[in-house]
Amino acid sequence: MLNEKVSELLNTQVNKEFYSAYLYLAFSNYFSEEGLDGFANWYRIQAQEERDHAMLFVQYMQNNDAKVTFDAIEKPEFKADSHRDILKAGLAHEQYVTGLINNIYGTAYDMKDFRTMQFLDWFVKEQGEEETNANDLVKKMELFGSDPKSLYLLDQELAARVYSAPSLVL
Repeated sequence: MLNEKVSELLNTQVNKEFYSAYLYLAFSNYFSEEGLDGFANWYRIQAQEERDHAMLFVQYMQNNDAKVTFDAIEKPEFKADSHRDILKAGLAHEQYVTGLINNIYGTAYDMKDFRTMQFLDWFVKEQGEEETNANDLVKKMELFGSDPKSLYLLDQELAARVYSAPSLVL
């Protein structure tokens, strides 16, 4: 049985992960409307990853007899004066999610909930990768985004990304 506070935080994370998917779908839509299909693809895949992350949390909670509650998902709000603004918002969001994961981990540690800590180890590593990828994308946009030919090549690079489902064993 999961500690009540840990369970509450995990349940909140389920909804945050679904929000992340919703946010990244909005980003994908933005780039699609801008004619940058590679960027749209990149964020569509991000959305798929976030949905899978939410489902991993759901499965973990169910496996531990914890009640899962689905809250309403907020409408993503963002202001984009440039393509770079979206990418920076994506990086900031990943940093926010890292903070959420770290908070759950810290609470599990305080409660000596080693099983949840072990479950979260994968997410800690994943968030490191997510922040690196988002930061790299911001840097590439800053370097190449103002040149149409370079932006085209970057868009083509992002179009080649394919989805790979997480391989976390619960």
